[in-house]
Amino acid sequence: MATIVGGYSETKNATDEIQKYCDQVKHQVEGQTNQKFSAFKAIKYRNQVVQGMNYLIKIHVHGHSYIHVKVFHNLPCYGGAVELKGVKEKCTKDDPLVSF
Repeated sequence: MATIVGGYSETKNATDEIQKYCDQVKHQVEGQTNQKFSAFKAIKYRNQVVQGMNYLIKIHVHGHSYIHVKVFHNLPCYGGAVELKGVKEKCTKDDPLVSF
């Protein structure tokens, strides 16, 4: 499947790098959702090239519970910060990763 210019990639299996981004925003996600997650494992992701990189990430948080997060990774020349841009709660294992 080809990537659409300016669009998100196909859904891919999460990597160690994607998990690292999730670990960096976990505290913010817990603050926004008023929850503490014992599990926080990245499962799938999609990325979008912008002036940096946007990621939509599916995270397993407990039992049959998943959340989707939107994360922005800035270019190294701008500091390379990882920023949480959004959280979508009450997702399932089968919910597709779509922009929100």
